[in-house]
Amino acid sequence: MQLLDIAEVSARAGVPASALRFYEEKGLIASVGRRGLRRLFEPVVLDHLALIALGRLAGFSLEEIAGMFSPNGRLRIRREQLVAKADELDETIRRLTAMRDGLRHAAVCKAPSHLECPSFRRRLRAAGKLSRAHRKKTSR
Repeated sequence: MQLLDIAEVSARAGVPASALRFYEEKGLIASVGRRGLRRLFEPVVLDHLALIALGRLAGFSLEEIAGMFSPNGRLRIRREQLVAKADELDETIRRLTAMRDGLRHAAVCKAPSHLECPSFRRRLRAAGKLSRAHRKKTSR
């Protein structure tokens, strides 16, 4: 098996060496030795880094991602955790869509003042409700 040094892993994964050292410190990846001062990794680390990147894009914390790997490096992703994150993303998409639609409407509205526009006022009230619901949900 061909081991990869930290510089090669960094170049192939597009992740700075400092991030690799940080991920190792947090237990997300593991080096298998050293060549001089350079850490050495098994090629599977590239898959782990891709999964870490995917998890970060989906909004998982590094702690949550670390919990998706067993001590031997195998994946142990709980499906209910994925469903919960997908539900969270759906809610974020709903909020962002409403915000986008409101901004687009405000940009083209013909009313003399946005507060005189019935459509804008409806969106304003809806945004207030969404904001209160979001604050209530995240303060638990």
